[in-house]
Amino acid sequence: MADDNDLIGATEFIKDRLYFATLRSKPKSTANTHYFSTDEEFVYENFYADFGPLNLAMLYRYCCKLNKKLKSFTLTRKRIVHYTSFDQRKRANAAVLIGAYAVSISLLSLSLSLIAFTGLEDLHPGRSLSRPCKIALQHGFLNFETFDVNEYEHYERVENGDLNWIVPGKLLAFSGPHPKSKIENGYPLHAPEAYFPYFRKHNVTNIVRLNKKIYDAKRFTDAGFDHYDLFFVDGSTPSDVITRRFLHVCESTDGAVAVHCKAGLGRTGTLIGCYLMKHYRFTAAEAIAWIRICRPGSIIGPQQHYLEEKQASLWAHGDIHRSKQRQYEDRSVPHLISSMDNLSINTSIFKSHSLDRMEEVRPAGPIFIFVFNLK
Repeated sequence: MADDNDLIGATEFIKDRLYFATLRSKPKSTANTHYFSTDEEFVYENFYADFGPLNLAMLYRYCCKLNKKLKSFTLTRKRIVHYTSFDQRKRANAAVLIGAYAVSISLLSLSLSLIAFTGLEDLHPGRSLSRPCKIALQHGFLNFETFDVNEYEHYERVENGDLNWIVPGKLLAFSGPHPKSKIENGYPLHAPEAYFPYFRKHNVTNIVRLNKKIYDAKRFTDAGFDHYDLFFVDGSTPSDVITRRFLHVCESTDGAVAVHCKAGLGRTGTLIGCYLMKHYRFTAAEAIAWIRICRPGSIIGPQQHYLEEKQASLWAHGDIHRSKQRQYEDRSVPHLISSMDNLSINTSIFKSHSLDRMEEVRPAGPIFIFVFNLK
């Protein structure tokens, strides 16, 4: 066919159906092939010298877009080609999108090699971007049947709070509050009270501040929230004491923890990364990649190397933590069985105790259910 030359060197994701190609000029769709590009549709707004990855909303919209094309009646007999330019940054972000899509529906393992092939040298954990998407899906961090893309885009905007869930229902990253809500040099600032309705609605019970004191913590505590100060210098890495305290706060509450520094990016992302590594065995690169997908611009400079250095110890501490949980659960089961045996043998227990006062056995931690099914 006339357009076969454009597919020379293209990566085939679904045989005779879905391809990814890097082309020097804009191709024209033909009777047999449909071309599309997202280079100008999904554009990354950089924070420093970074260029990606594209955020969670863009990933969601891309997956819906591609899924719609694959199910389109008019494109049923056509090959679908996602093409990108030779611009390394656009190429890398495009590859991440289709690679994440492939992982999400378990098409091919080649998505990992595709990411590596594009080369994301400036985005340190770039070569691991597909895998954290897969892990996040497995742990229920992302459920495309319930994900509200409009809500995500609303609250990520500065004027609406500048907040993102990293672990839904558990860890929320947001920009640091100010003494009062106002517009300063065209930039919206929010007082603690501005967050109260959202935090209460989503069961946020703890606030962790990592930057210097700008607002009075009493404004949170008077409203019923627990508040912790774990200060360390902007752009730096936390001490072991601060890391242990942060993890203890997260592990000691059944509610969600809202974490902020000044912008809610570097220091905030670093400590949340520690939690992901300890409790879900993310590698440092995977933790950085997932956090950046959820909240672009997170974790900078030496903070990346810090997470790499702490990976082994956090994994080890996580194994110990989970072992203790299993021991607690194992002890709980015979205790409950013994109590029920006593009930069947000694009927006098009903005279002084009611069934609704029996000890309740609770799960030791949050339970995540994962579903990924594009309609």
